[in-house]
Amino acid sequence: MQFTAQQIAILLQGRLEGDATVKVSHVAKIEEADSDALSFIANPKYEEYLYTSKASIIIVNESLEIIKPITATVIRVPDAYSSFALLLEKYSEIISGGNKTGIEQPSFIAPSAQLGKDIYIGAFTYIGENVTLGDGVKIYPGCYIGNNVVIGDNTKIYAGVKVYDECKLGKKVVLHSGTVIGGDGFGFAPLNDGSYKKLAQIGNVIIEDDVEIGANTTIDRATMGSTIIRKGVKLDNLIQIAHNVEIGENTVIAAQTGISGSTKVGKNCVIGGQVGMVGHIQIADGTRINAQSGLSKSIIAPNTVLNGSPAFDYKNSLKSQAIFRNLPELQQRLLRLEETVAELTSLLSTQNLEYKK
Repeated sequence: MQFTAQQIAILLQGRLEGDATVKVSHVAKIEEADSDALSFIANPKYEEYLYTSKASIIIVNESLEIIKPITATVIRVPDAYSSFALLLEKYSEIISGGNKTGIEQPSFIAPSAQLGKDIYIGAFTYIGENVTLGDGVKIYPGCYIGNNVVIGDNTKIYAGVKVYDECKLGKKVVLHSGTVIGGDGFGFAPLNDGSYKKLAQIGNVIIEDDVEIGANTTIDRATMGSTIIRKGVKLDNLIQIAHNVEIGENTVIAAQTGISGSTKVGKNCVIGGQVGMVGHIQIADGTRINAQSGLSKSIIAPNTVLNGSPAFDYKNSLKSQAIFRNLPELQQRLLRLEETVAELTSLLSTQNLEYKK
């Protein structure tokens, strides 16, 4: 599929400089683009490629000054990065069949399910009893949607996702392949004989609007009540969210993080990869946690920056790391000081004895 510079400029509401009829068929990095490609420049470090790139169309910031002749058609926009991101989104929808509608066979849809307009259900998908699908919902092949699940308008569920009974998804939610929503929380009661009795997990998971969840992430249902992922949260791949956890609005969490049961994470937090949190703690709004940190207690002050395991103040943790790296040298200095003190003590003792004589 090809697009002209004129069509792209209209979509981006940008200003054209060059041939409006030139066509492109794909997008590429500025330094690797061929003559059929569209690219962009947002970082000044890449401006040199403007004059050597083979791309036929290049999106640039309105303020960029072109100091040499170029062959590409230029589209000027206020923010080249966000404009290119919009194009990538549209391009992704095209190549992934984002505009698909209809119900593929074989698939199973319970008679009691309520289906919205313009939906897509891929082959080998199971839709349980009393499921409600909003308008524009897209469920790709091989998914399981349990009984009484509610899915809001324009939500996209990629292949192989499992959503257990009673869970609720808001509008414009994206679940990537392999994600499991609503599996049982890790609840077992120890018995006198050393064995464990499973505690029934009778709650659900609620995911609010505009949430995106990466591949193979798991979010457990609550023991009672709900595990809640608030509006605008972005979760990376391979994250474990335990039962009764709550993640606040617009918080982002990187891969391989694990959050134990009943922990409450505030809004606008940024959590690095491989962070671990114990259960039943509170994380204040705006908290930033460096990768591989471990939290064992609540964070009360908003906008705290943490590092280490156990995690503590970021600047102090860096100072501590610097001291730790210097421990061998510090030990040698300490030993030399001890030797000097011993020599001085011996000398003073000798002088004292001679004085007494």
